[in-house]
Amino acid sequence: MLDGTLVTDAPFTQSPHTGRFSFHCRPRAKTALLLTVLLSAAVLSGCASRSARAPVADHSNGGGASAAAGAQAKGTYVVRAGDTLYKIAQDHGMEVSRLAQLNNISDPTQLAIGQVLRLDGGTPMPSGGSTATTSPVKTAPPAGGEGSGAAAPGATAPVETSAARAGDAGLVSWGWPSNGKIIQGFNATTKGIDIEGAAGAPVTAAAEGKVMYAGNGVRGLGNLILLGHSNGFITAYAHNQSLLVKTGESVKKGAKIATLGQSDTSSPRLHFEIRRRGTPVNPLSYLPSR
Repeated sequence: MLDGTLVTDAPFTQSPHTGRFSFHCRPRAKTALLLTVLLSAAVLSGCASRSARAPVADHSNGGGASAAAGAQAKGTYVVRAGDTLYKIAQDHGMEVSRLAQLNNISDPTQLAIGQVLRLDGGTPMPSGGSTATTSPVKTAPPAGGEGSGAAAPGATAPVETSAARAGDAGLVSWGWPSNGKIIQGFNATTKGIDIEGAAGAPVTAAAEGKVMYAGNGVRGLGNLILLGHSNGFITAYAHNQSLLVKTGESVKKGAKIATLGQSDTSSPRLHFEIRRRGTPVNPLSYLPSR
């Protein structure tokens, strides 16, 4: 009986004890055998890779792409329900002021669903007026209008200092952000109220929340702070002298967040706004009586 493996030119010997013949592999033969096994494995592996190819994704701008995919092309973002400028900027790793500047946004709380935003300077400005622009805060015109005879020349209407309580006012615990006199009331143009004060006076958070924005990248509002609150509320604090909080910080109601100033306005004042799900509401309908 043969015991062993036959290889080319391998000598054999007979055992004096068993009488069996055995073949001995020389080192050169073992090397040849190992190379043969490795080569066979490589060939089999190559065949397997050709039979099961990895899927290929087409990322070109050619046909077949859906309208939604086109809208989400590199360099742009389409605003969806619930978005804020702060959230969009955070998701794309950029500053809110940079995002506002790229899209000519003067009011960071005003976004429209479906609005296309540029995410970098190399992307062309979307056509069709898709960027939102808001005029800087203006002083309300005198009551009565032209030729009505209701107001004498140079006279101004009394500033509203109270308003009916809003039905959802109790959803958040509110407090006044400054103790000064109201010198500008709420209307469709101002979107908030102006509170007079001395430069350097404290500006406090009207409710507990998180700093969505703190900077001066929004024209017409000077040094601006935006706080996000529960139940879809946002408060804005504009024309500050100095900002004492940073984006991302959490603040308590009544915490000092800025000092009152007159950046981008004619006299020291705080411009204060409350928005509910993006819509400006009269702060006097939410703030407690005083």
